[in-house]
Amino acid sequence: MTTTNTSPMIQESADLTHHLLLAMPRVVSGSLADSVIYVCEHNDQGALGLVINRVTDLSLIDMLGRLSVPILDPSALQDRQVMFGGPVQTDRGFVLHDAQKPYSSSLAVGALTLTTSRDVLEDIAQGHGPAHALVTLGYAGWDAGQLEQEMSQNAWLNVKATDEILFETPFEQRYEMALALLGINPMMLTGDAGHA
Repeated sequence: MTTTNTSPMIQESADLTHHLLLAMPRVVSGSLADSVIYVCEHNDQGALGLVINRVTDLSLIDMLGRLSVPILDPSALQDRQVMFGGPVQTDRGFVLHDAQKPYSSSLAVGALTLTTSRDVLEDIAQGHGPAHALVTLGYAGWDAGQLEQEMSQNAWLNVKATDEILFETPFEQRYEMALALLGINPMMLTGDAGHA
């Protein structure tokens, strides 16, 4: 029989990878206020996520042009916007996509993949990239224990992510759609939390 030497005072937190975090009104402020964040990685080292409901003024065509990536059919990318992924490394691109093929710098996130290498953008520009892809600049990051602390302060609601919200729901409706998964009407949501 093996025993583990864990203190009863230390409780392991839930892994929030592949979950959505919804910023609580009047609790989360600054660049993450009113945000929906897809958690790409959460472990004892910290967490990394992408804001999925805020667009930048940069189109995907403009971004590819700045990177000198040739585009096969610009009309196919005409309506694609680059997202504000978060306040950390806003000069760096992140692509969240379905796992179609391996790229040179990728992290598996369940059935999805987070890629930071140029090759995924080249595939998208040539029309043979992932069927679903969200392109962001920057990310949201938490140090070890920081997200857990914010969760205990009722800063975030969380719910399992769905492909529908990530890739099909209009950006401006993602917060309400994620709340609906929790059975919450946005009109009833407050930032005040009671403790018994």
